[in-house]
Amino acid sequence: MAIANSYPVGTPKAADLLLGTSVPTPGTDEKATTKNFPVSAISTAIGISYNSYVSLVTQTGTNAPTIEATLANTTGGDPTWAYESNGVYTLTFPFAFADETKVIVFVNNGNVSPTQNIGWALTGVAGQIRLNTQNDDNMSRASLEIRIYA
Repeated sequence: MAIANSYPVGTPKAADLLLGTSVPTPGTDEKATTKNFPVSAISTAIGISYNSYVSLVTQTGTNAPTIEATLANTTGGDPTWAYESNGVYTLTFPFAFADETKVIVFVNNGNVSPTQNIGWALTGVAGQIRLNTQNDDNMSRASLEIRIYA
């Protein structure tokens, strides 16, 4: 038998498999069986029906925003930031969204003026989101969460 804590710690992907026991239906002659379960099926069974990308973002001047910290990324790909124009930035994932009506973005101002709002919209380009800081080239530790629902 292998020693479980001798394996390296990893970050699971939706297609990864976990070993588990399928419990028989009560009152039947079924036997408990050992099976592989995809991480995506487990997350669905416990009520998590989306992948997310969560980060802290900073931007100044005409530079593309930079990621200070990626707090979570279960999307299966790392997005790329770009500076478009004064106060307008794009975040592009390396994949198209399966259904753009099932993408939502939560973003806060971070350490900038509390009167500034950051808006977002899908651009029509596969896997791309536009963020607008309303005429100000400055984000300081803005927190961003993108949820992509199945």
